[in-house]
Amino acid sequence: MAKEKKENLENIRHSLAHILAAAVLKKFPGAKLGIGPAIENGFYYDFLFQGQISPDILPELEKIMEEIIKQNLSFSGKTVTKTKAIQTFKDQLFKLDLIREFTKSKNKKSLKIYKTGEIFFDLCKGGHVKNTGEINPDAFKLTHIAGAYWRGDEKNQMLTRIYGVAFDTKKELDAHLKMLKEAKKRDHKILGKKLDLFHFSELVGSGLPLFTPKGTILRDSLDSFVWELRKERGYQRVDIPHITKNNLYITSGHWEKFKDELFKIKTREGHLFAMKPMNCPHHIQIFQRKLWSYKELPVRYASTTKVYRDEQTGELSGINRVRSITQDDAHSFCRKAQIKQEVKSIFEIVEKFYKTLGFKIEVHLSAHNPKNMEKYLGSPKIWKDAETILGSAIKEKKYKAITDLGEAAFYGPKIDFIGYDSLGRKLQLATIQLDMNMPERFNLTCVDEKGKKEKILIIHAAIMGSIERFLSGYIEHTAGVFPVWIAPVQVKILPVGKKFISYAEKIKDSLDKENIRVEVDSTDETLGKRIRASEIEKIPYILVVGEKEQKKKTVNVRHYKKGVLGDFNVSKLISKLISEIKQKTI
Repeated sequence: MAKEKKENLENIRHSLAHILAAAVLKKFPGAKLGIGPAIENGFYYDFLFQGQISPDILPELEKIMEEIIKQNLSFSGKTVTKTKAIQTFKDQLFKLDLIREFTKSKNKKSLKIYKTGEIFFDLCKGGHVKNTGEINPDAFKLTHIAGAYWRGDEKNQMLTRIYGVAFDTKKELDAHLKMLKEAKKRDHKILGKKLDLFHFSELVGSGLPLFTPKGTILRDSLDSFVWELRKERGYQRVDIPHITKNNLYITSGHWEKFKDELFKIKTREGHLFAMKPMNCPHHIQIFQRKLWSYKELPVRYASTTKVYRDEQTGELSGINRVRSITQDDAHSFCRKAQIKQEVKSIFEIVEKFYKTLGFKIEVHLSAHNPKNMEKYLGSPKIWKDAETILGSAIKEKKYKAITDLGEAAFYGPKIDFIGYDSLGRKLQLATIQLDMNMPERFNLTCVDEKGKKEKILIIHAAIMGSIERFLSGYIEHTAGVFPVWIAPVQVKILPVGKKFISYAEKIKDSLDKENIRVEVDSTDETLGKRIRASEIEKIPYILVVGEKEQKKKTVNVRHYKKGVLGDFNVSKLISKLISEIKQKTI
């Protein structure tokens, strides 16, 4: 999307947020206003209502919004004093809260009020259409309501958030609504339960998923592939504990930045520990156990392990946003001259992994914002050097990176890999992060050619990142139809009657010996119902066996996507399955 068109669409969406608020005040004059920004694909506005409202009210609010749009009202902004702002919003407690925050901060923000004709005004920095006539009344829709804490803090009041989507044309809106309808069918929370992949227990707690045997096979198959690619490139596995003294994170800098997001443990002796929110400081301690020669570098450690973060309840969503996060984490300890080659090596892992899964990758360079250096560890020069090296590695891999200013980690710039699912939605995939700051804090060195200590660097890399988050996207991308190499159950055998169960079990034994994941369904249901049940489970291969197959020592094969494939000799089928699994056929 061209920059100018994108900005215009954002202005339309932001303007619709104001029009929504005007419609709500017309219908519910006592409502209190929160905030209403433009977001990806649309907008939302937060309200405090005097009573409960239901989604049934959305069509009526849409009609009021359409009436406002047709009035051709102008948007105009004006900078005002704190006194004027307080007077204007004297009955709006949340706006008063924002005014107090804006005017007490070090970088005092100017207060601006935007008017929509004479019917509505809001505290807002702008980004609107000039006139409501520029908005296509057929190209927006209110979609749903949800709860949202004021300022995202669960200690604050719960507000009602009304969401909407908006586009330039009705055709674009209809296409998006069609995608949302399809996305609802693919919701990983629904499919995860239907396919028996994961479970949540109230006794365990929100955001702490429990993976079933089938879900664990899915996770382990993907993680084993990542490890296979890493092992080829010289990584070594390590194992680390789940807790640590808080001193480790004080040294690393994480305590200062994230202490409010950590789960803390106080021991009987009064020591303060934390559940690890990341793995890099632990890997650093393994590296620091000895003095390294430059000849031994790079040293590469990898571990797939859980980290824990105290996410707010309202932000949790299935396995997409959880409190126990499994990271396929790796760290390369290297000299400055080795950085580019290490980054390119990780690139190869990312390319191979996602090409195998059928994703095209988009490369982003997440850089620091030089105007906001207080957010980051280290000097401007360190950041410039780090970003130059990563940019050079990207060019040598023949990619054109999109630079995202201000999206770097607090300890260094990143290469972030973005993919798009089968519905065109953006997915956060792998990340490569260059850290020139933590090595300084832990005084990481090697002995150079002259026998002197030389400062070294760390490259952080995660291929799936959060396995839970990746799986949520992958389940929806595939609609739960997994390729045979990672499918929890690869083959289901259906004997047409009880007298053929022993033949089915014999075939199962043959498949078991080749480590093919297979089940026999010999329940009393009709063959048609059992075939349908296997299709609902999205089993890649269904083998039907009866009198004809038993005599010929064959199986009748059905494939989930390709339909009936016909009769196969058992050994021929096994060879076909082994080949597909080995080649990781999609």
